[in-house]
Amino acid sequence: MNGWNRSAGTDRRTTRRTVLAGATTAALGLAAGCLSDDDAEPAPDPVSIDSEQSCDNCTMGIGNQPGPAGQLHYEDPTTVLDGDDRPAHFCSSLCTYTFAFDHEDTATPEVTYLTDYAAVDYEVDESSDSDNYVLNRHLDADAFAAATGLELVVDSDVEGAMGGSIVAFSDGDDATAFSDEYGGEQYEHEDVTQELVMSLM
Repeated sequence: MNGWNRSAGTDRRTTRRTVLAGATTAALGLAAGCLSDDDAEPAPDPVSIDSEQSCDNCTMGIGNQPGPAGQLHYEDPTTVLDGDDRPAHFCSSLCTYTFAFDHEDTATPEVTYLTDYAAVDYEVDESSDSDNYVLNRHLDADAFAAATGLELVVDSDVEGAMGGSIVAFSDGDDATAFSDEYGGEQYEHEDVTQELVMSLM
């Protein structure tokens, strides 16, 4: 997460920031006025993932793993999926981000979906392989939400399919309660970097 420190010059910076924010808001308002709602293409909806499906990043069976899953929707998925015309499916949030970063020179996802643990009844169990915990898996379409609207709990004591995890919540209070109990830091989707993802694998 990008952090910054307040200093003795806070008043001057705050005033300048306020002016810049106001100017940006005005510019965005003008730009929005030039576009009609008809010009914006709606993002594709999430799909249910077959439990027999293999992860498009690491090839593990998605239904055999614990924790968050993910999907990436591309305008032309054949460019990143060797000719397959479907969304890309992943066994973990880490594989979801890894695949997106690895293919960013080829294509940009129209939307990134992650399991939204604020939208499902979830259970946290002790891991059989470590001293950490694991979450149950949800693969139905309504268990996924667009990553841009989610609060992400990163590197908690709850593991995912690839070890470390990024657990997503559409409710910030749920994310805070989860991190209070299981640790981890909270991030926004746009704060996730390739370096962060690699540090969790």
